[in-house]
Order: sequence, then C-alpha cells, then structure tokens
Amino acid sequence: MKLALYLPNFRTEVTVKDLEDLTALAEDLDLDSVWTLDRIVVPESSDRGELQYPFGMMEGLPNALPVAARGTFLQGFPLIPWLAAKTTKVRIGMSIIDTPFRAPGVLAAELATIDHLSDGRLNVGVGSGWMPEEFAAASAAHIFPKRHKHVRETIEVLQGVWTNDIFEYHGEFADFEPCGFGAKPIQKPHPPIFFSGLKDPKRSAARIAKYNLSGWIGIQDSPEDIKNWRSAIQRELDELDTKRSVDDLEVCSMLWTVITDEETDQSDQGRVTNLMVGTAGQITDRLKAYKEAGLTMPLIWPPFADVPVAKTMDDLKRLKEEILPKVNAG
Repeated sequence: MKLALYLPNFRTEVTVKDLEDLTALAEDLDLDSVWTLDRIVVPESSDRGELQYPFGMMEGLPNALPVAARGTFLQGFPLIPWLAAKTTKVRIGMSIIDTPFRAPGVLAAELATIDHLSDGRLNVGVGSGWMPEEFAAASAAHIFPKRHKHVRETIEVLQGVWTNDIFEYHGEFADFEPCGFGAKPIQKPHPPIFFSGLKDPKRSAARIAKYNLSGWIGIQDSPEDIKNWRSAIQRELDELDTKRSVDDLEVCSMLWTVITDEETDQSDQGRVTNLMVGTAGQITDRLKAYKEAGLTMPLIWPPFADVPVAKTMDDLKRLKEEILPKVNAG
C-alpha cells in the first residue's frame, strides 16, 4: 500500500503557505503523490443547505458544501503546475478534473505541457462533476444532462492529442479539423488516467477496457465498499473481450483522516463514518482492512475545519513512519 496526500485547497480559510508546507513534507516523506481538489464555486445557497443535490450526490450527506460561499479557498487546477515546480519526486494531479468545465483540446495541450514541467510526474484524474449550480457558474449548464458523455469525449481527445502528431475529432463537445497541439507528454504512451465516481460496474468496466484507464478514485469508501466494487468490476470485465483486470488498476479513495488520542466511534454511519479518524491503532487496523479489500492507495484528506495544518503534518509523519510499516508488514 502507498500513501498520497489530498491537499486542503478547498477550505473556508487556506493559504498558499499551508499548501507549500504540506507539499514539502509529502516530498520529504516520499509519498506517492499529491493531489488538488477541483471546485470552481460555492453557491450562496449552500450556506443555507439548499443545493439541488447533496454533497457529491452521496446519500446521507447534506445539500451543502462544507466550505462557506465567502471562503477564500484556492483553485485546484493552477496549483498543478505550481506543484510541478515545488517538487522533484512526488507525482501530481487533481482529483478530479471536472471535464465539462474545460474545452477538451485546450485541456489536452495544457496537461501535456504540465507533464513536461513535472518531468513526467503527472497523473490525470477525470470525472463529470455533480453540482448544477457549479455548471451554471462555469458556463456549462447545457452540458449537465450529458456530462458523462463529455467525460468520454474528453478522454478520447486527450489520448488522440497525446499520441498523434496531427489529430482531428468530430464529436458533440469537441469538433475540429486536423491540428497539431504542440509537445507530446513525456510519459508514454501518455500520463496515466484515473476516473472517479462511476459506481455502475458495467459502465466502469467498459470504460476501463475501451480507454485502458490506469486507476479509480472514490470518496469515503469503506473496506466493504472497495471489496464489493472490485468484485463487481471484475465480473463485468470477465464478460468483455479484454485482457484488463481490476488488479491492473490503482484503486484509491479520498479519506478524511485524523489521528486522535482517544478511540473514536467507527461504527457504520454511511459516508459520514469515521473511517480514518481514530487512534493510531484504529487507523492501523483500518488500513489493514483496506489493503485486504484491495485499496492500493488511500488519499489522505485533511478535514475541512478544526484541524490545523500543523496537526495534519504530524499525522502524515506518523502515518508514513509508524503506521504504514505495520500495515505493509501484515
């Protein structure tokens, strides 16, 4: 099992120095990767708990974001080239890029340049987004009903631009004649592509097989969730004419993580369960269960509030130096 850091750029209050300190520590600890979060806006209606859908469209969560509309959160995409300049070892990426907010051809060219800036350390996470209010603010309201198709077309454009000197595409959301898009990524055939969200095993398996995707990123998944998802995906892959296996995938989940002094109630409460909030012993046991279930890389996610960056840095050190060796020795 590897560890990754999910930077808390989406907080009511966060500074560049906070992100810089966390990133430097991730580099010093030889974590696998550092990821940013994509959030364009927080609607004022969120402060009143009046979003159209619950957070992440996840059952059991409020119709609100855990960050204030007047918060000073930082945008995730500009942080990726910044991370490239700030680091030399860790891989970098955004979990996940909501593709409907970006033109596919522009995104492909920009990501290729970032792969050069990072000397081939870019991971590319793609997903559809979930908040109609954010689609409106991003001038993409018309895409919301077809957002999954936008992800598919974006993947096709990314791979086409990255692997051809001249490329053309004719779809609903991208339609252009043969063009050159500049430098190809350093990574061959292209940077690894992770997808997020899709819990429909049939659709997920088809996407993995068709586009040869490298990884999957979930959010607040329990070990049982991971085990069930992997089994369902494998069954669907077995039905397809493909050599791909779920074992080929980097299986990740974004997990709110805090090491506490006292034991924490970790009984099942759905997505709000304290999956990775507890004593060092509790978190060690939980990570062992995740490893057994097939999670290959948890994305350590500092909570949205009430946990200072200094505390998260101490927790990261303990996770890497004290807890992970016990997990991987088991």
